[in-house]
Amino acid sequence: METVFLEYAWVLLVLIGLEGLLAADNAVVMAVMVKHLPPAQQKKALFYGLFGAFVFRFAALFMVTLLIDIWQIQALGAAYLLFIAVKHIYDQRKGEEHSVEPEATKGSGFWMTVLKVELADIAFAIDSMLAAVAIAVTLTEVGDFQVGGINGGQFSVMIAGGLIGVIIMRFAAHKFVQLLAKYPQLETAAFVIVGWVGVKLAVLTLGHQNLQIIDPHFPHSTTWEIIFWSVLVAIVVVGYLTGVRSRAKE
Repeated sequence: METVFLEYAWVLLVLIGLEGLLAADNAVVMAVMVKHLPPAQQKKALFYGLFGAFVFRFAALFMVTLLIDIWQIQALGAAYLLFIAVKHIYDQRKGEEHSVEPEATKGSGFWMTVLKVELADIAFAIDSMLAAVAIAVTLTEVGDFQVGGINGGQFSVMIAGGLIGVIIMRFAAHKFVQLLAKYPQLETAAFVIVGWVGVKLAVLTLGHQNLQIIDPHFPHSTTWEIIFWSVLVAIVVVGYLTGVRSRAKE
């Protein structure tokens, strides 16, 4: 039982870190989106927008749990995670950044701004939600209850990660912004992790009982878990060390 607790705690910690890094620059964009409102309305617009976005996350995660065991959905999820990881790194190499156009909110009323903040968070949340699902579905099942098509314990980790992600975006994003400003390579590392999670989902797809291109037991094996987590930790370490070296050269 203690091993399972540590496994869940470690995955939740990884999801929190990934959510924070992915949400940091998005939070800056959202702050720009509400800046045309009176100061008293800015906090309300962010609160209402992010609250609605969390409701969407909960509903979306529930829908994903109903579909996640379909190998075509797993394949699409893996392809999407790999695509956005490669695209982000490619755009960054070219000096381009993906963001929501802040000009679109100029002149918008309060509730229209709330809607746009909500839609922006939904757009930003897709990659982190898929990553959370891909990581959580291989956790050891806890208890007998099910949510949709997955174990309730696994679903709880996904919900906790999503909730903490919204909280980070609303309250702690500036800390991650400062961290990314100091070590910009960490954002690249975050998207490399997203791509690596895409590989994890691809392995799960290849071992699906209806495909069995690889041994169906391999995606849940200790060997694969050691490989996956070792590479993930290596990505973080290399990203941090690269950031430190780059900063030292400035």
